[in-house]
Amino acid sequence: MRAPIYLDNAATSFPKPECVHQAVLDYMRRVGASPGRGAYGAARDGAALLGRCRERLLELVGGERGGQVIFTLNATDALNLAIKGVVRAWNRRNPGRTAHVVTTAMDHNSVLRPLNALAEKGEAEWTCVEADAESGLVEASSVHGAIRAETALVVVVHASNVTGTIQPVEVIGAACRRLGVPLLVDAAQSLGHMPVNATWMGIDLLAFPGHKGLLGPLGTGGLYLRPGMEALLEPLREGGTGSASESDVQPAALPDRFEPGSHNTPGIAGLSAASEWLLDRGVDSVRTHEARLIEAALDAMPGEKDGFRLLGLPSARGRMGVFSFAHEVVSPASLASGLEARGYLVRSGLHCAPRAHASLGTLESGGAVRISLGPFMDEHDVRGAMQALAEIAANPRSCEPDWAHVRS
Repeated sequence: MRAPIYLDNAATSFPKPECVHQAVLDYMRRVGASPGRGAYGAARDGAALLGRCRERLLELVGGERGGQVIFTLNATDALNLAIKGVVRAWNRRNPGRTAHVVTTAMDHNSVLRPLNALAEKGEAEWTCVEADAESGLVEASSVHGAIRAETALVVVVHASNVTGTIQPVEVIGAACRRLGVPLLVDAAQSLGHMPVNATWMGIDLLAFPGHKGLLGPLGTGGLYLRPGMEALLEPLREGGTGSASESDVQPAALPDRFEPGSHNTPGIAGLSAASEWLLDRGVDSVRTHEARLIEAALDAMPGEKDGFRLLGLPSARGRMGVFSFAHEVVSPASLASGLEARGYLVRSGLHCAPRAHASLGTLESGGAVRISLGPFMDEHDVRGAMQALAEIAANPRSCEPDWAHVRS
């Protein structure tokens, strides 16, 4: 009898550092006020907390000083702001023309759906660059080749939530910088797991969730803007900011231009504590630990003789701790059910990345089962999950859950 082992960190990280829980509770119990909505001490404390969190996040993303971190609900919210904001600003500056966006087949529906929504309204055209069918790697030259005169934005996922493949963002960033096209990077699966430096990687906009590798609460996220990008980005919402209240026009100054309404300050308190925890521990150290887990997973995972196909790179180099498997007989849902019966919590399906699965040849078969790693796991957890997969392949009928095996 043991507690389940959580292996779905690509969806949201669990567990969180204890300091995260304490920070959320402390804000709700001790402070409680909405930042910028009063001159009394508690409101000032809330505003100071937002400032500390922005500084910590700016350090984690390697942003330029003078750049800004905008708080969002999650990475999806940040990507919508970046994509729609850039496209609409470009169209306003270029009447009679239509903005064009380049993205890749490995990108998430948080990118694909906003682009399709813009295309349906005639606000944008977009090109999807294909990925290698085995590795999930996108050629930087193909992204470069898709850029044209009307290209307003290039969007690239840093690390795939399906294969864990790390894309050559710095090479793409250099090409975008030469051509004067802004680069937006989706860092949902990389930030907090590995060092990221928006400055030397040539990233103009970096979207990220607070609740995944950054180890913060759900309902938090952000968008980093390189200095000057705010002029190329239209807000999606307007409203109260607690500043310039004499005017019924949205303030132009950052961050208020993009942050109408009251903040999720308890969540941001937790995100700030998580960011401090990561900075104190060192993201390099987190990456080193994850690299050991990746090696353990690759060493222990079942292979073709067991009917399995690993999606993505078969080596530790160039990948994150995200492993998706397809089996020649057992469905992804049955694999996930069998793993849960053995005490391992994973995700099956298409992982909100239909074009990635189409590229990899797993779209029609229902996708894959995904095991994704976190900083509080050890090699025993990883090897146990891989052994459980092999057991399921050897005895597919064992996928039926045995709920008595797992303590709630």
